[in-house]
Amino acid sequence: TKKEFQATVEEGAVGVIVNLTVEDKDDPTTGAWRAAYTIINGNPGQSFEIHTNPQTNEGMLSVVKPLDYEISAFHTLLIKVENEDPLVPDVSYGPSSTATVHITVLDVNEGPVFYPDPMMVTKQENISVGSVLLTVNATDPDSLQHQTIRYSIYKDPAGWLSINPINGTVDTTAVLDRESPFVHNSVYTALFLAIDSGNPPATGTGTLLITLEDINDNAPVIYPTVAEVCDDARNLSVVILGASDKDLHPNTDPFKFEIHKQTVPDKVWKISKINNTHALVSLLQNLNKANYNLPIMVTDSGKPPMTNITDLRVQVCSCKNSKVDCNGAGALHLSLSLLLLFSLLSLLSGL
Repeated sequence: TKKEFQATVEEGAVGVIVNLTVEDKDDPTTGAWRAAYTIINGNPGQSFEIHTNPQTNEGMLSVVKPLDYEISAFHTLLIKVENEDPLVPDVSYGPSSTATVHITVLDVNEGPVFYPDPMMVTKQENISVGSVLLTVNATDPDSLQHQTIRYSIYKDPAGWLSINPINGTVDTTAVLDRESPFVHNSVYTALFLAIDSGNPPATGTGTLLITLEDINDNAPVIYPTVAEVCDDARNLSVVILGASDKDLHPNTDPFKFEIHKQTVPDKVWKISKINNTHALVSLLQNLNKANYNLPIMVTDSGKPPMTNITDLRVQVCSCKNSKVDCNGAGALHLSLSLLLLFSLLSLLSGL
């Protein structure tokens, strides 16, 4: 049996690195032939394991935890070998039952490592273009090689960011929008690369999570925007309107619903609050068969509030004998401001 063995392994690699051979003249089918190997020194971090090859009786020495060249380039193990069935019980083995393994760790160019990873910042949406978000930092595990690191963007789905390749400063190149389809649960994710100057160069990847705080930058919208009512309806309720807002509380409901007074007669329509998000539109009198555009103004609870004006298209239809006829209504397209004007002209002409 050899007393010393040599092995080399690249840092970061795992697996068998050397086979230790023994010579035993006993019957291979017995425990007196089968060898048992034990690492008795040089393995404080439990980075190595040794197992017996059942066919060859060799000791297969393996790396089970990746080694780091920068921490230690050399390792020396003392291996004890004995039979499964000892020759003489309670007798300690001398030098003939041990072997020394000298292991050389080969340096490999490792990719830079971002710290922390992921990197997390919280910013208000709609901050000024050109704002500095943070400065990323990556270090090279190959400290003995004295390499330089350059930074670049790997993934920026919305195209909002830029990075200084030398110092890692991340700036905004566009407005950050929490309501963007690229933002999930108010978090925008970008990936960056750190590339060292090795030959060949090695690359590390870092993740940036930007939590976007909501501001009131979206006006509420109403739904539906089309409704029908009969020209002789006894129930003058027209439609229940709802409103939605892409922002978060407190920049959403309760909503305030109003008829835009500047263009609509006061005594034709009425809007009544149902709850924080819905309102009822009603007629105060029957109208002739036609299409009417009713401007609805809805305002959210943000500070300052956002307001949206949307035309509710109301079709007043003829309802005779349980048949609804809206065909004629589509040809008139009268706004309610014109309706008021025509009413005034008719009144004046009758004087």
